[in-house]
Amino acid sequence: MRSRYSAYVRRDEDYLLRSWHVDTRPDSVSFDPNLEWLGLEVVATTAGTGFDADGTVEFRARFRRGSEHLELHEVSSFSRVDGVWVYVHGE
Repeated sequence: MRSRYSAYVRRDEDYLLRSWHVDTRPDSVSFDPNLEWLGLEVVATTAGTGFDADGTVEFRARFRRGSEHLELHEVSSFSRVDGVWVYVHGE
């Protein structure tokens, strides 16, 4: 999760697409040029250890768009594919 957040901060589309599950991955990732990421808080995790095939991460990511300070609150699902954790979807 932290690496994907960092990829959004750096606008690293290649990494985001590589770390996205092939069944749910979009063709591209667009970035809002007026958006500035301000911080990530991991609230909770479920499973996701070396013995698990799936896991979730609940997080809050703070950002600014113009003069607005906002927050994205999501529970993300991840699966391990060929030994690598990939993002599946979020709610």
